[in-house]
Amino acid sequence: MAYKYLSTERRGDVYIITLQKPPENRLNIEACQELIRAFRHAEAELGQDAEGAVILKGNDARFFCTGLDLDERERNPYSSSDGFYPLLATILDFPFPTIALINGHVFGGACLLTLACDYRVMNSQRGYWQMPPVNAGLHHPGMGTLPRLKLSAPVAKKVLLQAHKYKAQEAFEDGIVDAIAPPDEMFEVALEYANTWKFKARMGVFGLLRNELVGAATDAYQRNAYVHHRQTSREPKVKL
Repeated sequence: MAYKYLSTERRGDVYIITLQKPPENRLNIEACQELIRAFRHAEAELGQDAEGAVILKGNDARFFCTGLDLDERERNPYSSSDGFYPLLATILDFPFPTIALINGHVFGGACLLTLACDYRVMNSQRGYWQMPPVNAGLHHPGMGTLPRLKLSAPVAKKVLLQAHKYKAQEAFEDGIVDAIAPPDEMFEVALEYANTWKFKARMGVFGLLRNELVGAATDAYQRNAYVHHRQTSREPKVKL
């Protein structure tokens, strides 16, 4: 399939989706919708009750993704409802294991994008992981569900209420990422995760069991997706 803001590659039962949207892989409606299409295409190609996994990575040596395109949000108050929220719902409800290969900086909504994935591998030598809505005055219903469900209570507080800026080693120690590796080894580590866990999808219940763990987050983003009759986000007071 042809995409504007990403590329895809298949290695056996593993799909690799690479973000390539300037600037800094920042997400707008079109990029989010392309990602949804790419995940759905991978799902269709792998087939029902089959082995498989998806690796999501950035194309830039500096940035994985720096969050949402807030300029688009100023023009269109429904941009997250039509793009970002459905994307998170898609990944959370995906029937195959997902791995975020965090090659560089991750800020804002991109932190939620990585948390929506089942596993995270982070660059040990470069990049920060920070979720700063408390500093910007930004909020949407359900924003705290993924940190609460995926992280320990003290770490979730550190992430959401303190906007702590993590480097790789500390992110690993606090359980935000599952592994850290140098840039030239990251992909092989992510691929190892994919090949290790891809067979867990074979019985057709991987996604169902994941939903037992993080269903509150799935429900929150499904409720916010494609909603145009009410406000689904609080606009930031400042742009960081």
